[in-house]
Amino acid sequence: MSSNHQRSWIQLGLSQLLLVALCLIFTGFVNTQSPQANKNTLVLVDNLAIKETHSTFFRRLQENGYQLSFKMSDDQALSLKKYGVWLYQNLIVFAPGTDELGGDLSPEAIAEFVDAGGNILAAGSPSAGDAIRDLAAEFGVELDDVGSSVIDHLNYDARSDKGQHTLIAVDPKNLVDAPIIVGKEVQAPLLYEGSSLLVDPENPLVLEVLVASSTSYSYDPTKPISEYPHTVGRNTVLIAALQARNNARVVFSGSLDFFSDKFFSASVQKQGGQLFEKSGNEALVRALSDWVFKENGVLRLSNITHNKLGETSPPAEYTITEEVVYRAVFEELKNGVWTGYVSDDIQLEFVRIDPFVRTTLKRVPGKTGLYEARFIVPDVYGVFQFKIDYHRKGYTFVNSATQVSVRPLQHTQYERFIPGAFPYYASAFSMMVGVCLLSCVFLHIREKDKSE
Repeated sequence: MSSNHQRSWIQLGLSQLLLVALCLIFTGFVNTQSPQANKNTLVLVDNLAIKETHSTFFRRLQENGYQLSFKMSDDQALSLKKYGVWLYQNLIVFAPGTDELGGDLSPEAIAEFVDAGGNILAAGSPSAGDAIRDLAAEFGVELDDVGSSVIDHLNYDARSDKGQHTLIAVDPKNLVDAPIIVGKEVQAPLLYEGSSLLVDPENPLVLEVLVASSTSYSYDPTKPISEYPHTVGRNTVLIAALQARNNARVVFSGSLDFFSDKFFSASVQKQGGQLFEKSGNEALVRALSDWVFKENGVLRLSNITHNKLGETSPPAEYTITEEVVYRAVFEELKNGVWTGYVSDDIQLEFVRIDPFVRTTLKRVPGKTGLYEARFIVPDVYGVFQFKIDYHRKGYTFVNSATQVSVRPLQHTQYERFIPGAFPYYASAFSMMVGVCLLSCVFLHIREKDKSE
């Protein structure tokens, strides 16, 4: 092969590599910079009719700018990432009847998706397949046995229940005490027909968003009760949420119908209770979807500064017993806009292995979101950190650590005379005076001559 042919082949190969690199860069740029890319959402369904029966839920997401990609849950071409780049930021799994997800999707792959910061909204049913059960187990949630439904003989919907009392009406008071998650607009009872969830009470990351009444239990309504139900009373969890340590969010519901148009617009009346023209499902789902997809409850910390009192720039190192001023800006995402976060429970720690100082940040008057703390550096030198570790229910975790050095006093910075040492000073000078007097007496005394 001639050198010209070799050169042309090399140029062609380089051009192809350059084209692939540009495509990857462009894909990564779009996924990280475009506002629409942050709302790319994969919707898995096991029946395309769900698009119609849950149209209100999906339409609201699309009106808020979410790009929904509907795919069958057993599609063999399913994938969450391509060439190492995540294709979606959110995942909705409305496929309770699927036994195995198609393509590259598996519970482990979806767990990796959450580890990368992705958010998940999933719903099950009494006949949920292995796919949704394995997925729930990855995040510390377990669905009840196949065929089991939540039953409540005292709090069921008297208008629409078919006699098995599985269509229950849940009081809004059973929601978690976190308005940032469930909103403030839920006033009517919530319609629920589905399976119960079991969560690990020792898992600090899992929240019980909605629980059933104390008269409820979970069992197969077609069979007589022959053993103790898996969940009884307030231990019957209907909706659970998880916020991972990287602030990724996951919401599991034991009922797919909870998100349906039928339940959104249905009237509710408990047995012998007040009639509500519309259930509270739509209001709760609106708040839940905003939370799980990080429209609400997102905090960030910025503009961190620290300096000595009376100065404006941070020093290379601090000296013990100096007064320090620490400032930081806390912001909350509201309606797509970052605004100042208002709270009086944000704490700052000055840590060297263990906290030596713990103080509450105070709001700076006239400056929204700006907080300040002043304290005296402890009389201990070493490597310290200004640390903020802010955890509040429903909000993203805020962690910040700024490392600084603290040194002892230089020789020229010590006091020449310490008040506590005045007795020692007095004893030293008194000894000097005594020696002088003794010397004078000794030198000037005249001994008598023995001969006289």
